[in-house]
Amino acid sequence: MSPAPRSFRIAPSILSADFARLGEEVRAVEAAGADMIHFDVMDNHYVPNLTVGPMVCEAVRPHVSIPIDVHLMVRPVDRIVGDFARAGADIITFHPEASEHVDRTLSLIREAGCKAGLVFNPATPLNWLDHVMDKLDMILLMSVNPGFGGQAFIPGTLPKARQVRARIDAHLAAGGQPISLEIDGGVKVDNIAAIAAAGADTFVAGSAVFGAPDADGGYRGVIQRLRAALAG
Repeated sequence: MSPAPRSFRIAPSILSADFARLGEEVRAVEAAGADMIHFDVMDNHYVPNLTVGPMVCEAVRPHVSIPIDVHLMVRPVDRIVGDFARAGADIITFHPEASEHVDRTLSLIREAGCKAGLVFNPATPLNWLDHVMDKLDMILLMSVNPGFGGQAFIPGTLPKARQVRARIDAHLAAGGQPISLEIDGGVKVDNIAAIAAAGADTFVAGSAVFGAPDADGGYRGVIQRLRAALAG
């Protein structure tokens, strides 16, 4: 039996938003048709940049009704999981090499009431997945090196995405739970269809959305163009 057709989700990343108007920005992308808000957390240790923490997540939460997808680029991970869960995160993903015990961190996230996921940098091997598929709600593949927005898509992500999609399909065929496959970095109108063809169902778009000119329809226009590209 072939897998069910995938539904696609667009997740604008606040990393590219105007931080002086963050509440207005997230309301605008939800009104424009976004499915999730991608929330990039960087600690200047695991990655060479410093962004936002649980207080900003808590401030954003009342402004949107769609899920907040928190991507932790921090080390250590466990200490801060509960803070983000209480701040209103719906999904929390982290990098396995930033956790002392990956299985335990995944359990902590789920016990806090959030969906849990692992994030893989471009050169991180997928064998971290071997023993934790039953605890995953999302697998996020970085298609840039983490730390900064606006980078170009790394083409080697596509074969990696196909490998992850094969793992997810095999897991589902064996009776496992659904797992989303998210891609983050350099996602644009001209490459989103190829990324979907490789197996992704969730697409983080930062500068592509928040940098969209008003003359081209602004946020709503670019989200519509991303969906049109996905529809073929």
